[in-house]
Amino acid sequence: MDYFIVIILVAFSGVFSGLTLGFFSLGKDDLERKAELKDKDAIKVYKIRKDGNLLLCTLLIGNVAVNSAISIFLGSITSGVAAGFIATSLIVIFGEIIPQATFSRYALIVGARLAWLVRLFIFIFYPICKPLAWALDKSLGEEIPTIYSKKELTKLIEDHEDNKKSDLDSDEERIIKGALSYSHKTVRDIMTPRTQVVAFPFDQKLDKKTINKISESGRSRMIIFDKSINNVVGILYVKDLIGKVLESETMMSLARKDVIFVDDEKPLDDLLNAFKETRNHLFVALNEFGEVAGIVTIEDVLEEIIGAEIVDEFDKHENLRAVARKKAKKKNINKI
Repeated sequence: MDYFIVIILVAFSGVFSGLTLGFFSLGKDDLERKAELKDKDAIKVYKIRKDGNLLLCTLLIGNVAVNSAISIFLGSITSGVAAGFIATSLIVIFGEIIPQATFSRYALIVGARLAWLVRLFIFIFYPICKPLAWALDKSLGEEIPTIYSKKELTKLIEDHEDNKKSDLDSDEERIIKGALSYSHKTVRDIMTPRTQVVAFPFDQKLDKKTINKISESGRSRMIIFDKSINNVVGILYVKDLIGKVLESETMMSLARKDVIFVDDEKPLDDLLNAFKETRNHLFVALNEFGEVAGIVTIEDVLEEIIGAEIVDEFDKHENLRAVARKKAKKKNINKI
């Protein structure tokens, strides 16, 4: 009978030890997030884990009480030295190593299955543990939440994508990493620089030569200036030329006058908010001297977030047409 009691006590020792490691290897915040996502195991465990000091006191007091009982029962069966050696061996192997190794790997599953037993222990030891837990709460405060930096979140996303058990794919990884990093960049990092901007004087006639130049540029938007490119007075959208009699028109007559200027040091998250508020797709970027540094579009911001290039439909078709024209021209030259 004594041996049977010892076996039961060793089993309880393993349960207390394993549950202590298992429950506290699960972050309170992580459990709360999983519980909010309707994870059934997390819901069961979080109800117990949220009061960490009460749980800790219950499991430790239970573990110490059981280990003491093991030593007492073994002392009544064998001599003192043998009892100490056997008690130590049983507690270390079956009460610590094996249960902790098991519970650490399956903490959430085992914790959910034994949640009813933990509640029973909490009820039994409540008169002793509650005052201790209250004292710890007052002296130490609440548990410090786990907060990840952006670099840590990026590494976490990379590790999840590399893991075969994760449902995160490479495209999602790229977009999430772009969304985490884009706010550290500025307009200057993504804008089309002044040297590559397609610009026309405001009084430029929309003759055949000008239309060909616009078509060959492959751009769907271009800036209109008065005397100097630093004096932008309008934005011409190529789609606004459709259906118009162009011979009698100038650049300024069809350009949109609502030009918005931004500082080239403006962070991209503020820039995206500005695009949403103004419902505009293109801003003119100014440097510290108030000169035009380039242009930036909402597509530039989106490309930075998703980590891939976006080509709008007009640009795509015009680029294809430009390539076709070059091939045709080269073919004609070869014939000659």
